[in-house]
Amino acid sequence: MEYTYQYSWILPFLPLPVPMLIGMGLLLFPTATKNLRRIWAFPSIFLLSLVMILSIYLSIQQINRSSIYQYVWAWTINNDFSLEFGHLIDPLTSIMLILITTVGIMVLFYSDNYMSHDQGYLRFFAYMSFFNTSMLGLVTSSNLIQIYIFWELVGMCSYLLIGFWFTRPIAATACQKAFVTNRVGDFGLLLGILGLYWITGSFEFRDLVEILNNLIYNNEVNFLVLTLCAFLLFAGAVAKSAQFPLHVWLPDAMEGPTPISALIHAATMVAAGIFLVARLLPLFLIIPYIMNFISLIGIITVLLGATLALAQKDIKRSLAYSTMSQLGYMMLALGMGSYRAALFHLITHAYSKALLFLGSGSIIHSMEAIVGYSPDKSQNMVLMGGLKKHVPLTKIAFLVGTLSLCGVPPLACFWSKDEILNDSWLYSPSFAIIACCTAGFTAFYMFRIYLLTFEGHLNVNFQNYSGQKSSSFYSISIWGKEVPKKKNFRLLTLLTMNNNERTSFFWNKTYYEIDSNGKNMIRPFITIPHFGPQKTFRYPHESNDTMLFSMFVLGLFTLLIGVVGIPFNQEGAALDILSKLLNPSINLLHPNSNDSFDWYEFVTNASFSVSIAFLGIFIASVLYKPLYSSLKHWNLLNFFFKRSPNRILWDKIIYVIYDWSYNRGYIDTFYTIFFIRGIRGLAELTHFFDRQIIDGIINGFGLTSFFFGEGIKYVGVGRISSYLLLYFVFVLIFVLIFYFFKP
Repeated sequence: MEYTYQYSWILPFLPLPVPMLIGMGLLLFPTATKNLRRIWAFPSIFLLSLVMILSIYLSIQQINRSSIYQYVWAWTINNDFSLEFGHLIDPLTSIMLILITTVGIMVLFYSDNYMSHDQGYLRFFAYMSFFNTSMLGLVTSSNLIQIYIFWELVGMCSYLLIGFWFTRPIAATACQKAFVTNRVGDFGLLLGILGLYWITGSFEFRDLVEILNNLIYNNEVNFLVLTLCAFLLFAGAVAKSAQFPLHVWLPDAMEGPTPISALIHAATMVAAGIFLVARLLPLFLIIPYIMNFISLIGIITVLLGATLALAQKDIKRSLAYSTMSQLGYMMLALGMGSYRAALFHLITHAYSKALLFLGSGSIIHSMEAIVGYSPDKSQNMVLMGGLKKHVPLTKIAFLVGTLSLCGVPPLACFWSKDEILNDSWLYSPSFAIIACCTAGFTAFYMFRIYLLTFEGHLNVNFQNYSGQKSSSFYSISIWGKEVPKKKNFRLLTLLTMNNNERTSFFWNKTYYEIDSNGKNMIRPFITIPHFGPQKTFRYPHESNDTMLFSMFVLGLFTLLIGVVGIPFNQEGAALDILSKLLNPSINLLHPNSNDSFDWYEFVTNASFSVSIAFLGIFIASVLYKPLYSSLKHWNLLNFFFKRSPNRILWDKIIYVIYDWSYNRGYIDTFYTIFFIRGIRGLAELTHFFDRQIIDGIINGFGLTSFFFGEGIKYVGVGRISSYLLLYFVFVLIFVLIFYFFKP
């Protein structure tokens, strides 16, 4: 086993050959590399699968032996300064390795078909493989400086993937916004790392806590400086995990391809902030006030993310705010000291949210069959409805993820969220009330997404869109050349063909117009007479088998992954896998994790949380889809407030809440006014002062010298009589001054 641990440093670098070979192939053999582009999915998936197998093996060793292994080697040694690199294998690392690899494999498998149409296919897999390397390197790092290196690499990959379709201005703006916002947190993280090194003289996790304890015991450390360093370290986690107030980048990051949203912005990269806080939790515990601050930021993010998701129209942005809220739950648990609950929710949420994002990708594909390649329309839930008839398998997968996130037993998120809610009552009743209310909001907005998308009737007026020109299905890429168009292209034509026709159509130089009969058909089956004999095609269509397989596997994880944390009892001892893996671990609220488990108390608490979830589901069902046919045109709010003097006040409250949610709490507007415009105004003022005042003074001396020289030029004419006249004039002036103004 020692031999296996010693060479586990290879794990982060196993996916690295894929981007290197793709880059070399495009430089040396561009034509062949592009023609064989679909084969690059295989090495990407194979190498990450190899990492997953080795990670599972290491996790089994962790469970059996409860050991922590760290291997380091010196990189730089200079007098008193020593910088070491290495890798750390402990329960936290094992959990993150399995999470990154399992979700990553499913996303790569899904992406092979999802991105097959895109000319940036090679670039996509190169970025994804490099991201996997960066993320694996981050979670296996043994010191702060090594984490910071991989932290920045992860941020760079996020920037590239959010702006993957960089020719779209909104995508280019989104990646810049994500980059700048994360740099704010990263700058704080860097200052915190340097400050902590200045205090302790070490970057190593194994040394920091011991050194700080000794310094505090001997009263040799300034608590104000130490607390400031802790706040700066936490700032990096706030930005990366989209916590308030640096959360504004996450919704706009949905401009990237949907698999990116599933992997980076739901399951792994945003979890890096949670990982950092969990890794530094022993350090934060000995610093005053920082744990309270972490829990406060967590509960604010929980509530803010849930309220901002209530009225969003874009399906991916709604899921993004949901991610923000669930990350707030994890941060709240860490701030409370509930280490186990935070990591448990990190696991269950990752699989559930990855399933939901991949399901949303399937929905977007179906909507593109109607409205064309237009994110404003294909992701707008207001234009959806009735898709359950056309994408039944996607509907089932999405429903499983929705129920899990709502906290419905026995799905995954029920077990972890319920544990956080129970622990919040022990920590702070006020925080517990907010967390429980947010659980109801979560159930409401998640079922709102489901009902708007799958239930009812298709809300798109197909005739309105059929007459508009759709943009090309291809994205313009620096590595690809767009196929020229000869006739108007309709995405519906592409998506309603069988596989053989679709393949030939991709490489055909001529695009065909859909017949007018096909444009006017609004039913599940349409006929397009242009392609050979009359055939019947389904639209909107179900996703390809490879995409469905990824959703199926993630659906199984969502159904079963809660088993790792379910407290089974045998002779009064907790035997769940997660407790074994995390034992011993930091758990302030439950320090004796092996004590007997009270099932009666658990069922009582679970009944309360499940009741809140079902209340949110019921309200969403009444407002967005009546439960019974007799209630089809019945509005619950109208029933209670009909002819009531409070109706006007109620409507105003509803409008205020809706505007608050739809406009993102006006936080982006606030940042635009006070930061963007404020900085621009300050820059313009500085520019004016520099050009008009500083440069004006210098230019004024120059102009004065110029005019003085011009005047002297006309005086110096070379005549002695003129010089004598000028001399006598000045003498006369001085004599008069002396005469009249003498003291």
